[in-house]
Amino acid sequence: MFFLLCVATVFLLDRITKIIVVKKLFLDESLPVFGKIFSITYIKNTGSAFGIFPGATKVFICLSGLAIILIIVFLFYLKQKDYFIKFGLALILGGAIGNLVDRLAFGYVIDFLDFKIWPVFNLADFFISIGCFSLLFKIFTIGHKTTE
Repeated sequence: MFFLLCVATVFLLDRITKIIVVKKLFLDESLPVFGKIFSITYIKNTGSAFGIFPGATKVFICLSGLAIILIIVFLFYLKQKDYFIKFGLALILGGAIGNLVDRLAFGYVIDFLDFKIWPVFNLADFFISIGCFSLLFKIFTIGHKTTE
C-alpha cells in the first residue's frame, strides 16, 4: 500500500505542476523565482531527462514502457521487505509514468524547473533521480556494517 501511495503521489505532483505551468505560462516564458539562480521556465522536451538526446520521443516511449514493466515485475518477485529499495523504485516508477503520459499525449515532456546551471527539468525527472540515488546508496551500503 505504501508503495502505491508513493507512486500515486509522485505522479499526481508531476501532473499538477505541469498543468499549472502550461496554464500560467507561454511556451519558452520564464518566471524568475530566486533572481538569476532559479526560474520557472516552460519548455517542451523531446529528449530524455534534462534534454539529453532530443527528438527521440518514440525511443523514450519504448524505454519508459519497458522500465515500468521491469520495475513492476521486479517488485512482484522481490521477497525481502526492504522499504528503502521499494521507496526508490516507487519514485522511479511514478516519475516514469508521469513523463510517459506526456510523451504519449503530446509527443514531448513538459519541463519547467530551471536552475540556470543545469538543463530545465520537471518533478518526474527529480523523483527519478532521487529514486536512482537511493537505489545506488542501498547497493553500495549492502553488507557494510558499522563497527563499534
